Amino acid sequence: MTSFEEAETEETATCLHMTFYHPCQEDKMMFRCLNFCNREQVRADEMAKFGRDSNVCRYNLVDTRVSRIQFSLQFYRKLNSSEFCFEIKNMSKRTKLTVDQTELGYLNKTDLPWKCIICFGDYQILAEVQEGESVDYFETHLHLAKVPILQERCLPSLQPTPENGTTSSWFPAQGKSPIETDENES
Repeated sequence: MTSFEEAETEETATCLHMTFYHPCQEDKMMFRCLNFCNREQVRADEMAKFGRDSNVCRYNLVDTRVSRIQFSLQFYRKLNSSEFCFEIKNMSKRTKLTVDQTELGYLNKTDLPWKCIICFGDYQILAEVQEGESVDYFETHLHLAKVPILQERCLPSLQPTPENGTTSSWFPAQGKSPIETDENES
């Protein structure tokens, strides 16, 4: 047998992709302690904590308005299943945490959906879970957004599509300003 044949089977890790946005990031650099370049391994039995206390939190946000521990993520496997999930818990007594439409008060927790937006204060975090097989660890991969996540996901199409599927001359061409008319004019 060759060394290739004897090598252990490589297993993939569940990866939590998190895209961070704050309107004052360019001025205040509150994400300067986060590692946006590489994936980071976290042991499965560790709780991933986010907040401003660098002695307790693995992911530090440099902002006095953020709680010492803002929220935590716990990796777990569902009972009688091979599916891995994350549970998010609000650790802030001052600030409510919103996961999509669910508002969490202090010490409230919920399962993190496979794709969701986490909000607290002016912070917006898009969280997306990429499935893996490892039971020993998971990975985090952090990204920085230049535009608001909520705005990016909720913007309606700029050009309305008519019911018949064809473009009408009622809508101005792109790049031109709309012409204001009085509804009583013919």
